[in-house]
Amino acid sequence: MPAAAQLAPKTGAVVTTPHVRAELVAHAPDGVAPGAQAWVGLQITHQPEWHTYWKNAGDSGLPTELKWTLPAGVSTGEIAWPVPKKIPVGTLANYGYENTVLLPVPLEVSTLYRPDVALTGGSPAMDIKLQASWLVCRKECIPEEGEFTLSLPTRGSTALNKAAFDTAQAAQPQPLGAPGTIAVEGQQLKVRLDGLPAAARGKTLEFFPETPEVIRTAAVSGQDWTQAWDGATWTATMPLADQRSESPTAMPVVVALAEADRQAGQPVAWRAEAPVSGTWPAATVAARAEVSPALQAALAANAAQAAAPAPAQAQPAGTFMVALLGALLGGLLLNLMPCVFPILAIKVLGFARQAGNASAHRKAGLAYTGGVMLSFLALGGAMLALRAAGAQLGWGFQLQSPAVVAALAALFTLLGLNLAGVFEFGRAAPQSVCGAQVKHPLANDFLSGVLAVVIASPCTAPFMGASLGFAIGLPATQALMLFAALGLGLALPYLVAGFVPAVARLLPKPGPWMHTLRRLLAFPMFATVAWLVWVLGQQSGIDGAGTLLALLVCLAAVVWAFTLRGRTRVVIATVMIAFTAVLAGAIGRNIVQVPEPAKLAAAPADGERWQPWSAQRVSDLASAGRPVFIDFTAAWCVTCQYNKKSTLADAELLADFDTKQVAMLRADWTRRDPAITAALTALGRSGVPVYVLQAPGKAPVVLTEILSKDEVRAALAAL
Repeated sequence: MPAAAQLAPKTGAVVTTPHVRAELVAHAPDGVAPGAQAWVGLQITHQPEWHTYWKNAGDSGLPTELKWTLPAGVSTGEIAWPVPKKIPVGTLANYGYENTVLLPVPLEVSTLYRPDVALTGGSPAMDIKLQASWLVCRKECIPEEGEFTLSLPTRGSTALNKAAFDTAQAAQPQPLGAPGTIAVEGQQLKVRLDGLPAAARGKTLEFFPETPEVIRTAAVSGQDWTQAWDGATWTATMPLADQRSESPTAMPVVVALAEADRQAGQPVAWRAEAPVSGTWPAATVAARAEVSPALQAALAANAAQAAAPAPAQAQPAGTFMVALLGALLGGLLLNLMPCVFPILAIKVLGFARQAGNASAHRKAGLAYTGGVMLSFLALGGAMLALRAAGAQLGWGFQLQSPAVVAALAALFTLLGLNLAGVFEFGRAAPQSVCGAQVKHPLANDFLSGVLAVVIASPCTAPFMGASLGFAIGLPATQALMLFAALGLGLALPYLVAGFVPAVARLLPKPGPWMHTLRRLLAFPMFATVAWLVWVLGQQSGIDGAGTLLALLVCLAAVVWAFTLRGRTRVVIATVMIAFTAVLAGAIGRNIVQVPEPAKLAAAPADGERWQPWSAQRVSDLASAGRPVFIDFTAAWCVTCQYNKKSTLADAELLADFDTKQVAMLRADWTRRDPAITAALTALGRSGVPVYVLQAPGKAPVVLTEILSKDEVRAALAAL
């Protein structure tokens, strides 16, 4: 079960999941009046073998994040991170915490703070709210979050958690008097720290850089790196990371005693911020661009492998150009996806209307291309911005919203009614709008490009999956260039048709056939509406789908009423609009509801063959030595549904799965699911469909988007 489902918001100081117990705690010996010293913090108690992460997570993972909601005049400082431990993960290593850890944060109360009076007892109190997110890992990783509230008295002592805060304070690195030095020499980092206390001298120290992705985290002391003492001076030489993304001019670092050398009441770690001298080798920032080794180590799909996947190699200079070409081909092949057919047919009809007008063809092609490319850039930019803000999103994210699905169904209902001849814009729209259509026909071509992207966005054509996954790890400018290449590929056939007269001459001449074709095109539009209603049924249940159908019928009635004339039009249209508004207010909430699992209008189950995907389920199957086939799918993905009803329903192929004893899991991404998004990201993908076959001890095999029986059989034969 995804963490989001496990962690419904609660009012209280404790959130419990199958993996951790998280509690918001405070320590205020003198209350939280202005000027008093007070601390708050998140205390995480891990289940055995599970861990969360330090500020630099190492080769994989993410640090815990805390977002506070505080009264006016109250603020918090940064997390006072206790010294972590090094946690090996196959050929990689992380920095994090096991057992119980408290992440303390200083609470700063100014003289501007005015306490509220609590409802119970009438004594002043301070209400604190925290929204926290953390990644908890064993061999698999699960993103979790929780909401916490705590009410603190402004006067009197809150010392119940004193021991926990004292322990956290004792684990804080102490500042060194001298900054130390760090030098880059070739592919090595040489560290020199002065002024370490006598208790540390001669001991083997653990080294924790606060800057991520600089050193080879998994390097072993005495083999890949060395350390030595010269009086109170400690020196160490360690290898730089194979894929480095940072070249800092100064580095904050922490050194700590080994746990066996630590003594109660004595400092255990020390911190210095040392300047860096020397010349950094060229940074290989592409290491996380294609398939992040850090995320691969965290991926549940690799849960029970004895060793994590090998880090990706530095990308050659031509990699980005190859990705651009893949994006262009993916966009071109997107024209063959069934979900795009209705819009493309309308474009062909538009070209036929302008037969013999070369100038109009060129302008229409350019306007359509502009609409497609700008829409791809807008969708891609929105996805990148939301991901940068912490949202777990991927390609097609807009159709994970029931409200967007319902709005698209309404739009395509209107388009279908227009094509069927139920109404003309000249009679149903204001005169100013109709005049704009006549004066600015290019606007129609531009908007048809926008509409094509809206419908095409849930689809993933061959070459698109790798390009989109590559894009999410690139700098924004390069990522947007990939989205622009996708748009250019989708628009390319019509751009060529506009500029190559020979292509335009292949189109039939205008004639009465165009009226018949126009009305025929209404039915693909209504088929698209039926598909969107089915998608909504997967998201919001049968009640949501029924509500949408009822409102679409009302919408059609309103449109019909506007085609009438005179007073009849006013009366009937007014009645229909009022009825639609009342109906929407009464049952409209069904569209965006999250139904109980038992009420979902799910697709028929395939017996017990297909099981719901979860990180824990993958881990359990891998521990039992069973290979796993994972179908990352969504109801709004037409390609997914085609593969599901064809290749993945083939009896002979299913028998091959049974012969190899392959467990078959489905990760349903119809609604937003951060755990599935993280798994897709780790595979270098940001959309569906994605098909993964993996066996214990082997790297996962990612199959193509258009799944063929021969491809699946070949992958099974290699198990």
